[in-house]
This record gives sequence, C-alpha cells and structure tokens, in this order.
Amino acid sequence: MANKIRVLIVDDEVRFLKTLSQRLELRGLEVTGHSNGQDAVETARQQEFDLALLDLKMPGMSGEQVLDVLRAEHPDMEVVILTGHGSIDSAIACTRQGAYSYLQKPCEEEELFKVLKDAYQKRVQRKFQLSQEKIEQLLAGATGQSALAILRRLKEIEDSRSK
Repeated sequence: MANKIRVLIVDDEVRFLKTLSQRLELRGLEVTGHSNGQDAVETARQQEFDLALLDLKMPGMSGEQVLDVLRAEHPDMEVVILTGHGSIDSAIACTRQGAYSYLQKPCEEEELFKVLKDAYQKRVQRKFQLSQEKIEQLLAGATGQSALAILRRLKEIEDSRSK
C-alpha cells in the first residue's frame, strides 16, 4: 500500500508502545509512537495522522488533555482510547469529548484492529460526507475480506477523493 493509514499512538508504557506499534506495522499501518502527550501533540502539529490511539493515565499531559487538543486541531482524525485505568465515568467523558471508541487493556488484537478499521471508515465517511449506503457500495468489492483489505480499500477511496 503506497499511502499507508497513519496512526499516532501515545502510551507511557514503553514496552507496550513498541510491541503494539510493531503489531500494527505488520498489518500494514504506518505508526508513530510517543511515550508522552506533549511530544505526540507536537508531532501531530507537524504531520498528518488518520487515527490516534491514546492511553489515559500518563505523567504530564493526560490522555484526556491530548484528546481535547487532537479533536480541536485535527477534526478529521479519529481518536480511540486504550487504557488500563478505565472507568464508566471516564468512558462517558471521553466519548463526550469526541473519542470514537474506548477500550480496556488488555484488549484482543483483533478487537483493536476492528475498532481502528471502523474508526477509519467513519473518518472517510465524515471527511467526504458520504452516506453509510455509499460507503457500503464502495466497499462491496471487499466483502468477505480481512479488516486489513477493507482498510486498504478505504485508503484507496480516500486517496482518490482527495485528488
């Protein structure tokens, strides 16, 4: 895939960050990881990302603060929360702040990848103001394919519409 889907991951657990980054890269995504919120925000100001995956509890800038900045400065970016310190209250708060989804660690890799696929689909749909019916028609050729194949098809749709 020439133009990969770009994911920004922010997690202060460095081993987890590296492992998750490698797993997503093996699935064909382009990943940039940071262990703190401030560095992630600065990188997002310099580079374009399609998706962000945020931990909540981090020293310095919290995941909620990073979420606020990303949603304000990058309205087309979808943000997924992946935390080991979640609660119903924080899930509600993050959703109200604009998070696409809220997942608890540990999370099955397939579940995470499905959420990322769905978040990216929503991004494309909103960015180009496509109806769900139109998205389904565009994806019809990918029926029965893996989540990665569907992501690739969505990226092709986005790239063709951006030209």
